[in-house]
Amino acid sequence: MSFSAAIVGRPNVGKSTLFNRLVGKRIALVDDRPGVTRDRREGRAKLGDLHFTAIDTAGFEEAEAGSLPGRMRAQTDIAVRDADVVLLVIDSRAGLTPLDEAFAAMARRSGKPVIVVANKSEGRAGQVGAAEAFSLGFGEPVTLSAEHGEGLSDLYNAMRAALPAQTEEPGVAPRTAEGASGPIRVAIVGRPNAGKSTLVNSLLGDDRMLTGPEAGITRDAIAVDLAWKGRAFRLYDTAGMRRRAKITEKLEKLSVADALEAIRFAEVVVLLMDSQAPFEEQDLRIADLVVREGRALVVVMNKSDLASRGEIAGSKLRREIDHWLPQVAGVPIVAASGLHGDGLDRLMQEIVAAHAVWNKRVPTAGLNRWLAEAVAAHPPPAVSGRRIKINYITQPKARPPSFVLFSSRADAIPEQYRRYLVNGLREAFDLPGTPIRLMLREKDNPFEGRAKKKG
Repeated sequence: MSFSAAIVGRPNVGKSTLFNRLVGKRIALVDDRPGVTRDRREGRAKLGDLHFTAIDTAGFEEAEAGSLPGRMRAQTDIAVRDADVVLLVIDSRAGLTPLDEAFAAMARRSGKPVIVVANKSEGRAGQVGAAEAFSLGFGEPVTLSAEHGEGLSDLYNAMRAALPAQTEEPGVAPRTAEGASGPIRVAIVGRPNAGKSTLVNSLLGDDRMLTGPEAGITRDAIAVDLAWKGRAFRLYDTAGMRRRAKITEKLEKLSVADALEAIRFAEVVVLLMDSQAPFEEQDLRIADLVVREGRALVVVMNKSDLASRGEIAGSKLRREIDHWLPQVAGVPIVAASGLHGDGLDRLMQEIVAAHAVWNKRVPTAGLNRWLAEAVAAHPPPAVSGRRIKINYITQPKARPPSFVLFSSRADAIPEQYRRYLVNGLREAFDLPGTPIRLMLREKDNPFEGRAKKKG
């Protein structure tokens, strides 16, 4: 069932950029100057398997009804009235402003489901600013970068949660905000000829995918459904991903773009490596991409029937993979053979376990007990002779587990100390193999701006 989404917000927060991203074309004009968009504009949008009408609106200021800004506001009011869901866009680098709160009040009065989109969230500054959006009262904001296409899978999940009836797939239970129901989306990725299609065929028990010794047989990301022990999965078999410098044909570029989109909209990514030649540079590049996209990761050493026992020994593999992929220490590793069906039950168990870790939330009280112990054991180093005070920590979202640390002089905390805290979180709360986001935010100084008393 189709639906419509109105994109609203104050000027220059990136509404038109998001609109262009959703419709897949540069339709709306984009410029750094505020007020470029004046009329409301509609376009056919696609987000994963959702097809809907996106409505771009003007970022008006308060004005008289008869004036140009006033007429722009009327157009926005009509768009919100006719929409099924409202996407309230804020600039997470700038933080909340009174005008953002005015748009929030307008969206609340409409009675429509509202999704807060914290745009421009790439980098630490943007991620931290998004935490302020909780105060608008619409629940967890969706952090994304419309310009770079990051975070769109979170918007997809939020839309399905906000409009369960309109976005429900035939015969599939609607997905909740935390993804507790509905099929687990799994992308199978790797270098060309790693055995991705053969593995999918073995999981399905059917020759659903075309396979062969030639590299590059799979071109599109093919979605198939799988039921395993009462759980539903949607598997995406993708084209092999080579280094960009080696890709010359237009068709292969499109195939790789399809594979990248499958990664962005997956919840768990299964990275196939050839057990006879693991940890090639391209394997590590793909793994790093999965981590940057914030997806849960499971590594499969495929063709294990062709490798010697020493090459796939558990302890050796664990040491190697933690060495090459320290950003996801403890990532699950499965030795399997797609051709002979070995290790498939173990693979499905690890996918379910990785999905659960990716969705995990940690109570705030437990987080702050851990933080006090971690800081007592290793206080942050003084910078320029001044001590850094760590105040408290909270987890605003999961998928992947994301934490905000409040402190004095947040920008002065060294990268080594961030890694120390991330590793401590991973170990203390059993978060193996999943990306962990740690955002630093400076705690407001209650005495700032007060005049000193004269003695």
